[in-house]
Amino acid sequence: MAINHNYIVKQENFDTLCSIRQNSEHSLKWGCLFVLPEWLEVWWTVFGNDAKLNILSVRQQGKILGLAPLQVNGNSASFIGGTNVCDYLDFIITADKEQVFFKALLDHLDRQGIENLDLGLLRPDSTVFSNLINVAENRGCEVMTGNEDISLELDLPATWEDYLSMLKGKQRHEVKRKFRRLYEAGDIKFRIIEDPKEISEQLPIFFDLFKLSSDEKAHFMTDQMISFFQALAMALAETNILKLYILDLNAEPAAVSMCFDFNDTLHLYNSGFDPRYRALSAGLLCKVLSLKNAIERGKQKYDFLKGAETYKYRLGAGEVPLDSCRIEL
Repeated sequence: MAINHNYIVKQENFDTLCSIRQNSEHSLKWGCLFVLPEWLEVWWTVFGNDAKLNILSVRQQGKILGLAPLQVNGNSASFIGGTNVCDYLDFIITADKEQVFFKALLDHLDRQGIENLDLGLLRPDSTVFSNLINVAENRGCEVMTGNEDISLELDLPATWEDYLSMLKGKQRHEVKRKFRRLYEAGDIKFRIIEDPKEISEQLPIFFDLFKLSSDEKAHFMTDQMISFFQALAMALAETNILKLYILDLNAEPAAVSMCFDFNDTLHLYNSGFDPRYRALSAGLLCKVLSLKNAIERGKQKYDFLKGAETYKYRLGAGEVPLDSCRIEL
């Protein structure tokens, strides 16, 4: 623990992170799904390998200004998490305390012998771009940024009909046509799975349809990745964040979407479908039905997450650049 007359920098662990998040007295802004304590702990348990945990809190007069969920390899620090399963990352900071937090954090990392911060994928509205870069450059640090990927998201209207009216005429016609064909094909049931016990029972459907979707997805879902998805699903089910959307055709699972409901946003994390129902666009329509459910529940945004798949544009989403940032201390 490092101390000066203004602040204390303290080492934390996953248990204390959970306690901090659950304590309503703290006014921290948990703006990023991928840095929730449950997510971080699952990732670390499955993928942590030889890195060293370096979870830091900055406190001032008993109040927590912010949290830095970092790992250290040699003289380099980075966020806990990997780009293959964490679409973007960020620090957790009390509003209007970003400058003080980052000055204290960089001082502490320098004392720890950290020579660079490698901060993975970041949204433009991340605290890194809004505050850290300015603090770092004022210290004389070298800052390097670059575009790495894009995410797509959609601001949701008040009603489903409003959403349809937002689409271009051709796309609106296509969505309606695909739904007509689907419902003409047989008995359709759309299930929303939220209960942790039921999620545990239905997860095999997700894995089966995910791997059936494509060879690329089948290769991605290794035994280690299955362990991650299983543990993550159950951890976030217990916090009422996970939703499984399953589309059944004639009592057979045809498609599934794994989504996370967090901060007035429904995040489409991953999905799968049975290729037998490709002609019926079962995979796409399962996603659209999850979007419809988000509108009906008053969500403000639908985050399609990383990747520039064509269907996201057709469903009305707009691009959000995801940039990397490396800071030489």
